Amino acid sequence: MAIISSATIIRALSLFHLSLSYFLITSPSTLTNQSLVFILGASMQLPTPSSFANTSPASALTALVFALLGYTDLTACSLPEEVSSYFWGSQAPVRCTFFFALTGYVYAFKPKGPIRAASEKESPWDHLNNSIVFTWSFVEMICWFWVRMPCFAFLKIRLPPYSWSLTVHQIFITLRDERSELAVRQAEKKRVEENSL
Repeated sequence: MAIISSATIIRALSLFHLSLSYFLITSPSTLTNQSLVFILGASMQLPTPSSFANTSPASALTALVFALLGYTDLTACSLPEEVSSYFWGSQAPVRCTFFFALTGYVYAFKPKGPIRAASEKESPWDHLNNSIVFTWSFVEMICWFWVRMPCFAFLKIRLPPYSWSLTVHQIFITLRDERSELAVRQAEKKRVEENSL
């Protein structure tokens, strides 16, 4: 049995969305003052937006979108295991790819970024190039990659002085592994039902 399953990661991410929604409604400045936002923004040389100093209609709308995303993901996590594995099996790669592209865009097209030309005029997309969007997309990308990543058996963690070892595979189970386990359980259940007839 895994310590952290993909459903646990998705539920934690849903609660993260609900927390973001709460802070965007009550005090968006707390998001800009978070150490993770500051560290990632400073390391990537991204500006911190000043529009998060006070609540605004845009932050309220964003909060509603995050609340909807959090509640729908929590609802989808409570689906039966057969349905949930197929749903998240299709959602995880799409979301991971989207957030990978967004994270790359924010970094590549930042002011004085590697791709952006110095003489290029400002565009409406420039509002995405800030530390808050980068941190949010980076955290989402990591979580969705974690949900979908294949675990390799050669990654072992040796825990001395114990005589047993714990593999990464035993700690983190991904959707693919959970789907395989579900298929085995369903086949076993079907075999037992056929034998009882």
